[in-house]
Amino acid sequence: MQSLFSVFDLKTLKIKNRIVFPPVVCFHYCGEDGLVTDRNLIHYQLVAEGGSGIVIIEATAVKQDGRLAPLQLGIWSDAHIPGMQKIASLVKKAGAVSLLQIHHAGLVTHEMVSGRAQGPSVDVNNPRSYQLSASEIADIRDAFISGATRARKAGYDGIELHGAHGYLLNQFASSYFNKRDDEYGGSLAKNLKLATDIIRGIRKACGADFIIGYRLGANAPLLQDGIEIAKHLENAGIDLLHVSHGGSLLNLPRTPKDFEFNWIVYSGTEIKKQVGIPVIVVNEIKTQGRASRLIEHNQADFVAIGRPQLADPNWVNHVKNNEKINPCLSCKPKCRWFEDSGLCPARRAMSNEQ
Repeated sequence: MQSLFSVFDLKTLKIKNRIVFPPVVCFHYCGEDGLVTDRNLIHYQLVAEGGSGIVIIEATAVKQDGRLAPLQLGIWSDAHIPGMQKIASLVKKAGAVSLLQIHHAGLVTHEMVSGRAQGPSVDVNNPRSYQLSASEIADIRDAFISGATRARKAGYDGIELHGAHGYLLNQFASSYFNKRDDEYGGSLAKNLKLATDIIRGIRKACGADFIIGYRLGANAPLLQDGIEIAKHLENAGIDLLHVSHGGSLLNLPRTPKDFEFNWIVYSGTEIKKQVGIPVIVVNEIKTQGRASRLIEHNQADFVAIGRPQLADPNWVNHVKNNEKINPCLSCKPKCRWFEDSGLCPARRAMSNEQ
């Protein structure tokens, strides 16, 4: 029976366990140039040495005018390669597989980044929004492919396309956001043309062994849509699916009464039943017991453990060695780590004990 610490073979790689550190944005770590800083390096060294089998580096912008925030890591220029190489090297040295999540915010591009918010269609609730032309879409496609090529040059094992959380690829994929009636909208295949072209372009540029992952918005806008999108992405050549939410809280799937996890995890387990590629599930999987049950019952191939690893970077090693864990305190109304990692009470308590 597979377990949390079973090895998983993916392409030419042996992934040492089924635990993923998900792409958590480190706000305020870098400057407006998007270059890796010492603070980024310290963070990812702690994360990688903590024991996860896969480390996914946070949302990294493929275009300067498509950032989710002014202070976001970038991969839009060759100038970003040396810093990214340092992160990839730290992750590899720790024995983990490294993926760089590449990203464009689309309609939710920060106003301090661009006066216009680019999307598949105009958002009537956003006066800054406008509909991308076919040539502008092609330019974004090429930016994603170039970003992946730079990631490969930096030594990453692969990339993850950010197609969830209401960002650009999610906007194109979902009929909730995409109202086009041209080659980029109006049917499932057309809604996914941009993603499909990016996937095929990356495969051609980066080779057969380079991992192409995709963070999928499962409610796009319905779970059944998410399932069909997952199937399409598999056929397009995706190697790994990371199932999360689709940026809308409308029409959320109902979980069965005997299902102990939330609707996001449920969506991932349902999508896994329909595809033949490995699936990562994520969201509120905070204990060893919960993580183990998902793997042992073949409901997922990998579990993404985010906040517990922020609270205790050695969470995975502690679980493996049956050692005491410094638990996430589930701060309300929102995670203090996201405000400023130095404010996380669990990390501060751990520092005081050392």
